[in-house]
Amino acid sequence: MADEVAEATAKMQISEAPTGENGVKLQLDEETGEWVSKGEFKKRLAKRAKKAAKEKSREASGASTPKPNQDTAAPKKPKEKTDEAPIDPDAMFKQGFLNDVYNERPVKPVFTRFPPEPNGFLHIGHAKAIAVNFGFARYHGGKCYLRYDDTNPEAEEEVYFTAIEEMVRWLGFEPYKITYSSDHFDRLYELAEKLITLEKAYVCHCGDDEIKLQRGGEKGTSPRYRCKHAEQSVEENLQKFRDMRDGKYKPREAFLRMKQDITDGNPQMWDLAAYRVLNKPHHRTGDKWKIYPTYDFTHCLCDSFEGITHSLCTTEFVLSRVSYEWLNQQLVEYQPMQREYGRLSISGSVLSKRKLKELVDKKYVRGWDDPRLHTLIAVRRRGVPPGAILEFVNELGVTTSNSIIQYTRFEQTIRRYLERTVPRLMLVLDPVPVVIEDADEYDGTELTVPFSPKNPAMGDHKIKFTKTVYIDRSDFREVDSKDYFRLAPGKTVGLLQAPFPIKATSFTKDEATGKVTEIRAVFDRETKKPKTFIQWVPAGEGAGSRKCEVRVYNPLFKSENPNNAEGGFLNDINPDSEIIFPNAVIESGFDEVRARAPWPEAAGEDKLGKGGPESVRFQGMRVGYFAMDSDTTDDKIVLNRIVSLKEDKEKS
Repeated sequence: MADEVAEATAKMQISEAPTGENGVKLQLDEETGEWVSKGEFKKRLAKRAKKAAKEKSREASGASTPKPNQDTAAPKKPKEKTDEAPIDPDAMFKQGFLNDVYNERPVKPVFTRFPPEPNGFLHIGHAKAIAVNFGFARYHGGKCYLRYDDTNPEAEEEVYFTAIEEMVRWLGFEPYKITYSSDHFDRLYELAEKLITLEKAYVCHCGDDEIKLQRGGEKGTSPRYRCKHAEQSVEENLQKFRDMRDGKYKPREAFLRMKQDITDGNPQMWDLAAYRVLNKPHHRTGDKWKIYPTYDFTHCLCDSFEGITHSLCTTEFVLSRVSYEWLNQQLVEYQPMQREYGRLSISGSVLSKRKLKELVDKKYVRGWDDPRLHTLIAVRRRGVPPGAILEFVNELGVTTSNSIIQYTRFEQTIRRYLERTVPRLMLVLDPVPVVIEDADEYDGTELTVPFSPKNPAMGDHKIKFTKTVYIDRSDFREVDSKDYFRLAPGKTVGLLQAPFPIKATSFTKDEATGKVTEIRAVFDRETKKPKTFIQWVPAGEGAGSRKCEVRVYNPLFKSENPNNAEGGFLNDINPDSEIIFPNAVIESGFDEVRARAPWPEAAGEDKLGKGGPESVRFQGMRVGYFAMDSDTTDDKIVLNRIVSLKEDKEKS
């Protein structure tokens, strides 16, 4: 399925491409897997062309005829392909944008903050924000706050507070302190009154249409002008603001605005709202407040209160930097520094809370943590290790460009990470029994099998060889062909780790369904090296094999941009996004893998027993990478496919 998605993307017409924040069509940079603006794509092509020209020039200058008696070096042999080493986990802090940011203010100690709004579950884009803010502080020997921006009681729920902290710790970060914007409500209110006395704030009663006109009209073509309420006296504004506080105004009847610069070309200086009336109890302060500060008023001041040295946020806040600095300069002595980096998005997903809720409510998915979604709780449940997510963010690096990355690129990183960090087991999705008629002497023999052929430190385990074994139904054909190398009547195939290859002699079918119900085979003791080996699982009560349900996940949507699908994103649902194998079987080594979890010990799963069911991860040989699902009970094992194996299908 991943190959099909990649192929479909490559053929995608420009009309089907995702769009950026301003509705601009994006282009696929096939070299990096990112969707970028046309301008950015041109820059990259020019840079690569320049580099290629330099290399060509260098080769030309170095290709002159050797002088007489000069030794001519023999051509170097191409290096053998080896497993890719993991990238330096601190690479994104040592170079590029984040290094430049630190050099702008090279202070010690560094203090940063991760300030999510507790009004929804974090998604994969937030993983970058967590890695940037916590990682930047850690690299420079500093601390990072987890600060909940809890200024909107209408949208906040306790479940989100809990889930956010869990995700931060799961990614391997320890907050210096957990704070709340609401910790500062009293102080923020005092500063709002101070702003009024400085004649830098006023209470406004305008409606949305009037405010739109003040800001240049629908298309921004008419002259901007200041609200008439800005002419009120300090005393009148203070009284009205206190009346707001005391519940004498209903929501939208009055709000406090900052008196900035309506003539400035930056919309973030057009007298932004500072406080609004909300008749909603707060989860921490109860009914104390009838008014709540806005993000634009709260965020910069809280950064100052907490001594934040580097306030790192995404590029949608570039324009906000001016109002951020303006307000701090009016009210507080300590001045934090805000800088902005590009956001991370992954194609083929929806991240809006409203759309995710619709998917959940209409039962298209199992819940907010359904492994097909890109919320972090869903990514965790699927089995993606936290270390793989951090490696992905580090590989991409941090720049000021927003990135829309193909999901297949994310899968590549996960696959490479799992390849070197998890054990291997034999798993059969759709089992059919094979009776090896001359295997009596080997029935019950214990085989010693390594958990990883590349990493002896993972150890080994015992597995019983039995006269009857299960193989996957897809590994047998009733009629042989020359281009098929697995089991068929009269054809030999190897069984991984088994004493000899086997040759099929006959098979039995269910007349009603037409399905093969049993295969008969014998050892092929003459063939030393069969063309193909397949996985198998021993049958019989004493073999220790376990029945399990396996859920194989494919992309939830058919296109790269479901938000632009004709008829809405629900019309883009992939009917094959979840394929369930209810009668799969796994070998006995699974019990040891489960007892030794987490695999691997990294990030927030850094020691034995630390991690949920999803930390039980392994490679199902020839099938894919899997993790145990939270639906697992004492009586039933449920496995999720994390990613498929990268394999050449033509050879299988």
